[in-house]
Amino acid sequence: MSQQPGYLSAARYGKDLVKVARVVRDGEQHHIVEYTLRVLLEGEIETSYTKADNSCVVATDTVKNTCNIFAKTSPYVLDAPVFALHLGLHFVTKYKHIHKCFVDIVGLKWSRISVDGKPHKWSFVRDGDEKAIVECAVVGSAGSESATADLKIGIKDLLVLKTSGSAFENFYRDENTTLADVADRIFSTSVSLQCSISLPPNTPLTIDNLGSIAKELDFPKMKELILKDVLDTFATDESASVQATLYLTLQKILTSCPAVKDASMQLPNKHYIPINLSVFGLDNKLGYEGGAEVFYPAADPSGYITATVTRK
Repeated sequence: MSQQPGYLSAARYGKDLVKVARVVRDGEQHHIVEYTLRVLLEGEIETSYTKADNSCVVATDTVKNTCNIFAKTSPYVLDAPVFALHLGLHFVTKYKHIHKCFVDIVGLKWSRISVDGKPHKWSFVRDGDEKAIVECAVVGSAGSESATADLKIGIKDLLVLKTSGSAFENFYRDENTTLADVADRIFSTSVSLQCSISLPPNTPLTIDNLGSIAKELDFPKMKELILKDVLDTFATDESASVQATLYLTLQKILTSCPAVKDASMQLPNKHYIPINLSVFGLDNKLGYEGGAEVFYPAADPSGYITATVTRK
């Protein structure tokens, strides 16, 4: 073979879009999660690329089967971040030539239906488009059962809107600027948020220790606090800009959740444009701050504002 001009500098493979739903029955009280998973592997796999040698390949079908098996057998299936750690630890400990495992989970929202003011035991409703996300990278330790991990939790597709309490004024102007100051406007966005989690430093990351790690971090409570910070700040902040509200939200999350070492947020500014109805003899109160009542919801273009706040 002639001299090749390049070398394999990175390789990763696995299974994407693995969909699984799991019902956990605790007597008459049922619980359900519905996940879409991506599980990717890294390690001593280069010969499958460079030598057409498949002997090192854990088949992607095996990866998919493992997701389904763990959905049945893992005691952490209802706690997505811990479930991701469990899957990742499995792959880097069972297969000695696999050194890294990346597990991403998107969880759909199923909430209990309220009947006569009480949550029903086994009936659920999809009452929002938002999704819970987990991004987990587990790194094995040369044959040891202990590992390290980078773990992020968050949300995406959380749609929020408020009809007042948002302004945008005193921004930079030049010859290309046509936008006018506005002291009161509709503020709408689709929240995407990722929080990097510090795992307990004195607890080795092993499968046997996952229970104590889950108890110490209490991800269900942490997710409640994060969502509360996002919604409360959005609703109550007298917003000078999307940037200012975003920054305040991330600072509140770091205050509420000591295990969050940094938090990132992406906010597309979904514009609602007042419609001129004067041709029909109707006054849509154009030019009055907070006065317009009929709007065109513009899908695009949209502003896109993002930032990360890191704990000192």
